[in-house]
Amino acid sequence: MSRSITVLLADDEPMLRAGVRAILGTDPGIEVVAEAADGRAAVALARSHRPDVCLLDIRMPGLDGLAAAAELAELAPGTAVVMLTTFSEDAYLTAALGSGAAGFLLKSGDPRELLAGVRAVAEGGAALSPSVARRVIAHLDGGRLGRGVAARARVAELTGREREVLGLIGAGLSNAEIARRLFLVEGTVKTYVSTILARLGFRNRVQAAILAYEAGLVPAS
Repeated sequence: MSRSITVLLADDEPMLRAGVRAILGTDPGIEVVAEAADGRAAVALARSHRPDVCLLDIRMPGLDGLAAAAELAELAPGTAVVMLTTFSEDAYLTAALGSGAAGFLLKSGDPRELLAGVRAVAEGGAALSPSVARRVIAHLDGGRLGRGVAARARVAELTGREREVLGLIGAGLSNAEIARRLFLVEGTVKTYVSTILARLGFRNRVQAAILAYEAGLVPAS
């Protein structure tokens, strides 16, 4: 039997933590190993437990989720960070793109989306709720129609296969899932992903996923 995916859950609302823990508990392959009520405690617990995934609320007392995510990127690079957000936090989302987070999920989203997101980032993928992606793109766009054109121009420097891989990153697929979809070995996909991030100047897959949405590369599900 494969090892369980370990999760650290950080949110200052006990009821929400209980709800998320209950959802994660429905998957026998996911284990919540620690909970925190603020960002500072989340960083300390992540350093001691080294979980596969850290679910971080954006707004928490003391150290907020954005600052905690930035610290975790330095202190616990093996832990994938997913931001838990609400629609009222649009202004925080663009800042979170640079924090090293591997995903953004809605607190009010479908429980299946949460489970799939945790699994995706644990396997090296990105977890981006489609509705969150649309909000981020709209916020970044500021109402201008030219962003899609700019995105398409930016991805034009990629090869056809690289654009295909980028679209699947945007769909939230892990390297293993992309390999199966494209009939490639996983090592080849890892090389493609590294090349794409380097050529586009991105730090993580979430930034690449946003560009994939903007450029219209994400395949219909």
